[in-house]
Amino acid sequence: MTTVTATANQSKLAPTVTRQLLHDSGYVLLGFPLALASFVVLLAGTALGIGLMVTVIGLPVLAGTLYAARGLADIERLRLPSVLHQPRIRPHYRAAEPGASAWRRIFVPIADAQSWLDLSHGIFKLIVAVGTFVVTVVWWAGAVGGALYWAYDWALPRGSEAENTDLNELLGLGDSTASRVGLYTAVGVFFLITLPIVVRGCALLQASFCRAMLTGVAEMRDRIIVLEEQKRAAASAEATALRRLERDIHDGPQQRLVRLAMDLSRARQQLASDPEAAGRTLDEAVAQTRDTLAELRALSRGIAPPILVDRGLPSALAALAGRGLIPIELRVDPELGTQGGRLDPALENTAYFVVAEALTNVAKHSRATECQVSVERADRRLTVSVGDDGQGGAHAAKGHGLAGIADRVRAAGGELTVLSPSGGPTEIRAELPL
Repeated sequence: MTTVTATANQSKLAPTVTRQLLHDSGYVLLGFPLALASFVVLLAGTALGIGLMVTVIGLPVLAGTLYAARGLADIERLRLPSVLHQPRIRPHYRAAEPGASAWRRIFVPIADAQSWLDLSHGIFKLIVAVGTFVVTVVWWAGAVGGALYWAYDWALPRGSEAENTDLNELLGLGDSTASRVGLYTAVGVFFLITLPIVVRGCALLQASFCRAMLTGVAEMRDRIIVLEEQKRAAASAEATALRRLERDIHDGPQQRLVRLAMDLSRARQQLASDPEAAGRTLDEAVAQTRDTLAELRALSRGIAPPILVDRGLPSALAALAGRGLIPIELRVDPELGTQGGRLDPALENTAYFVVAEALTNVAKHSRATECQVSVERADRRLTVSVGDDGQGGAHAAKGHGLAGIADRVRAAGGELTVLSPSGGPTEIRAELPL
């Protein structure tokens, strides 16, 4: 069994390495002519635009050069995913207002910082492209030429020994054909073995330079936008939770405590005149106390139940499912409850909140007869899924019950997906990063 698995993994790995080698080689080899063309066009356009700056023509020429740099940069951005294995990111360029004049449109790229980064990339990329191109060509030539040297050694012209001295003779390996073929083939095998590593390094060097110049600012801006959205979502989720808690306390325990105070006052008045009525009133007060404690426990479970803190997510979800009004099938990774497999407390609270709120919505609105809850951890992500066979029609728009779940998941850096066609079934899936 082990041998079969290893062979399968090797056969699966080989095409991957070969495919990546071809991608990297094509990226580096094609990058040199593109860098050369960019260098010639952009350097000439920049020099011409700056040289004619004293005249009216200089600004349009410089603006046109910046637009050309933008187009060449877009070509490079299309090539980056094959090397970096990351989605393509295109920055947001400054645009002219609708109805702007021609001169205003000319000045737009000149005032855009990313356009100047594109221009710098197009000019200075040639330095990196030349080095990586030379190294890649040399390694490919050494790998192919050396590994196949045995096949064409006989066809190479040989002069007299006084005119030509082969490498094998300089190294003291003799002047025989076998020593010469063996040495050059060994050198070729070395180049062939190290070819994927060297070409990968060249491709990453060139791609990293391009990424820093072309998408670095855009990635930072997108990251800032994501963090701002998470901050707003966290504030919205906390505000929603506080409003709900305030409403629940006002409608539940607060009203019961008011009635409890009234019952105790009535019992004190009845104690002297009608002890039996006072006893009945005290019995009602005791019942009110028990109901109030039960409601307070229910409210505390919505915040952070003790079982979640003490025993982890599987036990807390099992207790939550045990209180369900309909049958609930629970599938939770058992490692999430072990000492070494527990999640970050904030992430545990978020996952518990998602399941608790989703089950509340199922009980109130879905008219379902059964429900499934699944919590799995894989690929540095935690997937929380709650499904039911109800009437469907659920969505996470503002003003609906799932909006709080969406805000809580977004605040944790995750994504909430709601699949609920009219007539059902419904699935609420939260993807949370670990």
